[in-house]
Amino acid sequence: MSEIKRKGASRIADIPPDILQQINRGEIETANLMECLAIDFEQLLRAALPALPPAAIAQMAENSGLGWLAKTHLASQIIYKNFGADCIKELLAHKADNVRGWAAGVITLIPDLSIAQRLKMVLPLADDTNSGTRELAWILLRPHITNDVLLSIKFLADWVKSDSANIRRYAVEITRPRGVWCSHISELKQNPELAVMLLEPLKNDNSRYVQNSVANWLNDAAKTNADWVLNLTEKWLAQSTSKETVYICKRARRSIVF
Repeated sequence: MSEIKRKGASRIADIPPDILQQINRGEIETANLMECLAIDFEQLLRAALPALPPAAIAQMAENSGLGWLAKTHLASQIIYKNFGADCIKELLAHKADNVRGWAAGVITLIPDLSIAQRLKMVLPLADDTNSGTRELAWILLRPHITNDVLLSIKFLADWVKSDSANIRRYAVEITRPRGVWCSHISELKQNPELAVMLLEPLKNDNSRYVQNSVANWLNDAAKTNADWVLNLTEKWLAQSTSKETVYICKRARRSIVF
């Protein structure tokens, strides 16, 4: 998959009809969240998986009023119910970013898998060229992370050593104490030090994408453990005066009242 170059519209009403038609037919990727929110899931399901029975398509049509993320969950459930895990390879190879994202939803539904097995399966999505697919990959898998925080962190510690900024960022984003579009992880809100093995190796990361994620993680933690964040960032600044560390620490502290 090649990185998308088209700039998406800032309002659903401004999405060109031909672009929206191509998105709904699964022929092109979305360029931003606004295009995701405009997707006709009934059309996209039918186009991406023509073997789905009419009843499955009707189920999606009956739930057209749901939000994008809720419809993503529903699409994953419909797909898993009809095809099981056998469809994952097909979904991962699809040209539509949202269809690839449904694979993450299917992965979450397979019973009796360890968190290590689920993360290994989701790895291609964590490194997908489309940012929307990468977001779905961590949002959908996050409940499994919450169920076993310590084991998840132990496994993800290898991911922050990856050559891919996408994978390094994924390991941080999926464990954010508060996060976006997802439930909080109370264990990390109260004890953020549990994830220091994910954060410490990235304090000098050269990717702004990763820097922002690390800073946002710490900013989340600062809302319940400001002193811990201050102490950690002071230690980092004493160890390094690189522009990367300075940027991360400044952004991490943005909500702290001194």
